[in-house]
Amino acid sequence: MKKITLVLSMVLFPIAGAFAQIEKPVTWSYAAKKVSKTEAVLYIKATIEDKWHIYSQNIKDGGPVKTTFSFSPSKDFGLVGKTTEPKAVVKYESTFKMNVSYFENSVIFQQKIKLNKATTVVKGKVEFMVCNDKQCLPPEEVEFSVPVK
Repeated sequence: MKKITLVLSMVLFPIAGAFAQIEKPVTWSYAAKKVSKTEAVLYIKATIEDKWHIYSQNIKDGGPVKTTFSFSPSKDFGLVGKTTEPKAVVKYESTFKMNVSYFENSVIFQQKIKLNKATTVVKGKVEFMVCNDKQCLPPEEVEFSVPVK
């Protein structure tokens, strides 16, 4: 009886696990580059799986959840301006009944910071929503930590 239970668990658990996998079509990576003794640029990159897209920071109300960055306050640095992004694809999406701006494949967002200390760690969160031509996944929030040396 124990052998049957063991064999069944070895067969059924991996199958159940395959069905329970959560889709994660976006991966994030981070880097920083000092441009002077008192300034640096953060690079926040989204790598997006084929046929998926994430939305711009510049989406009007009533549409999808726009990509939003929030940075934890610190005495070690200050933000200079807003987070910038490259030119996005603009397309009418019938789901939202409006033109939306989005990115496919990959996108690098940039944030300038003024350094009050030679080295620091910039922490924050990015909230985003990812869609393809069939579905949108619920908005997700990802925390990040970027060392500036």
